[in-house]
Order: sequence, then structure tokens, then C-alpha cells
Amino acid sequence: MAHCPFCGTEVKQGEEYCINCGKEMPTDLAERMPKNQGFNKWWFLPIGALFLAILVFIGYYFFLSSQENQALETYKQADKVAVDGNFQQAKKLYKEAQQYKSEFPAAVQNAQFMDIAMSIQQQLNSAKNLQDENAFQQAIKITKQAEEDLQNYNGEVVDKLLDQLVKTRNEIKTAEVTERLSQEPSVEELKLLLWEAEGIQTDKARNITKKIRTRLVNYTYSKANESLKSNHFTDAMAIIEDGLRYAPESEKLQSLKTTIEKEKVAFETEQQKRIEQAINAAEQEYKLNKNDAIEMVSIEAKKDDFGDLIVSGTLKSVATVPIYSVSVSYNLLDKNGEIVETNEVYIYPDTLYPEEEGNFEFTHYEMDKELKAEVDQVKWFLDSP
Repeated sequence: MAHCPFCGTEVKQGEEYCINCGKEMPTDLAERMPKNQGFNKWWFLPIGALFLAILVFIGYYFFLSSQENQALETYKQADKVAVDGNFQQAKKLYKEAQQYKSEFPAAVQNAQFMDIAMSIQQQLNSAKNLQDENAFQQAIKITKQAEEDLQNYNGEVVDKLLDQLVKTRNEIKTAEVTERLSQEPSVEELKLLLWEAEGIQTDKARNITKKIRTRLVNYTYSKANESLKSNHFTDAMAIIEDGLRYAPESEKLQSLKTTIEKEKVAFETEQQKRIEQAINAAEQEYKLNKNDAIEMVSIEAKKDDFGDLIVSGTLKSVATVPIYSVSVSYNLLDKNGEIVETNEVYIYPDTLYPEEEGNFEFTHYEMDKELKAEVDQVKWFLDSP
């Protein structure tokens, strides 16, 4: 199709002038054919606009992608800084991540949590200062409150903070136990300190526990041994059993416990023998005191200046207990050994103590014969066994 080379209007081949612009058409038909610049002239603007829009869209996409990547990179850096414990710097980075990406809830929440983390750090520092001032209970209270503040959170930073709180609290408890040990506590106080030290999971606390247990074992051993030496077996066993509550694996106390049990059996066996021997001895003693308590020292019969016959004598107590109301029965014999008369007389003093002598004397009147006195029987009384 032919066109006007001047305005581009479509013309017929035989026309000599353009019906639109009125200019004379070239005689060469080739010059009437459309050229490329006609196309560029009509379609350049929409094509260019579309291309520009595509460029803008691509550029904006890469910009947003770059911003998001920068936000994520900054967020990750903030996480790392937070894990290292630099919460102030981490908060700034979380805020910076929000600037790269306006809708970033995780960064917002973590930035807010950094304030809590910094507060926990301050509480930890306060607790350590109180520990240095020996205000142990107040320091422990602070660590417990800080732990409660973290109970609704989780994550690596929270875990590290909780570890620091537990570690600090254990250090405070260990310092408190150490301080109380330095004040020469009683045995009962040592038992409480042992219980407290066992609840602290640190190497230092375990060493303290070992030292306390050793002191309790030594004390228990000494006290039980003293009771054992006095044959107070029940007391000794009670002391050992109490000590084994705090040191159940102590070979020293277990060995002494075995010794106490054996000594108790041996003592009771020996005691039974002694009781039996004592009973036998008491029976023999009673028989002696009952049947052979008196030893006759002397007896004689002689006349006095008035011709009366005086019978006198001395006897001795070989009893092991006092005897009383001792009487002597005797016979008076003539030269042929015939009994002329019998008599019974009480000695004086009335009570004879072991190894003590007593005397008796009796006057027979109107006795013309020379008579001989012979003891027939001695009687006495003693307390019932």
C-alpha cells in the first residue's frame, strides 16, 4: 500500500498529489512505500512506557528484596549479639531491622524483650553485690524474682539468662554456707548446713558437703565411742544410727556399729554370767551367815571368891552382814563328862558386825563341884535376803 512520504497518509498509485497535505507525490513509486521510521513514530511511546514500568517494577522488587535481606541479616546479627549478652547493642540492631522492614513482628518483640534482659542483668549484678555484703537471703530473693520474670519466655537468650541465674544463686548459697561454717556451728547446725550444701550443684558445694560430712562422722564416732566405753550400748547405737543418716556410706561408722553390736552381746553374756555367779555367791553367803556366822573364841567356867561358878566366853562374827540377838547354849559337865546343868545366855553387844567380837557371862550360884563348860549351840538372827 502506497503512502505519502510527507505525512504518511495512504494514497493510490495514480494520484499525483496527497489528499491530506496537498504536496506533490514523487514519481518514483518506491518512495511512496512506508518506511520503518513510520512504525517507530507511532509505537515508541507506549513501548517505552511499558519498558520503563517494567524497569521500575524490577527495580522496586530488587529494592524490597534487598531491604528484606538487609532486615534479616540485621536481625540475625542482633540475635547473635543478644546471645553474647550485649542486650543494648542487640536492641539497636532489632530497631534497625524494623527500619529495613516495617512489618517485622519478631524484631519488635525481641527489641522489647531486650529491655527485660537488661533488667535481668541489673538484677544479677545487684544479687552479686548483696552477696559481697553477706546479704545472702535478699540476694537469693532477687534471683528468684528474676527467674519468675522469665517464665513466659523461651529461646536461647532466655536459656542463657536462666543458666546465669541458677549459677549466681548457687554461688550465693555456697557463699552463705561457707560463711556459716566459719562461725563454728553446733552439730545440729552442721546437719542443716549439710542438707543445704547437698542441694547446691557446684563443685565447691560438693567439697563443702564432703567436709561437713567428715566433721559429723568424726563427732558421731567420738560420742558413740564414749558411750561404748561406759557400756551404754543403747545410747551408743542411737548416736551411730543418727550419724549414719547423714553419712550412710561411712565405713568408719559402719565398723563402729558392728563393734557396738558385738560388745553388747559380749557384755550381756558376761553380765548374765556375773549375775549367776552373784546369785550363787549370795546363796553361799546366805548359807554362811545362816549356819556358820559365829566362830567360838573361848569359853571357861571358874569359881569366884564367893564360891559361885562363873561361865564366860568370847565369840567372833565371821558373817558378811550384821547379826543380832546372838545366844549361846552350853552344858556344864562334871569330871565324868556327865551333864550337870544346861543354860542359854545372850552375848553383848546385841548386834555384831563382820569381824566383831562379842562376850557373854553367867553366874551359877551354889555350885560346889568343879565343872567344865562346853558350848552346845549358838543361835543368831540376820536380815532376810
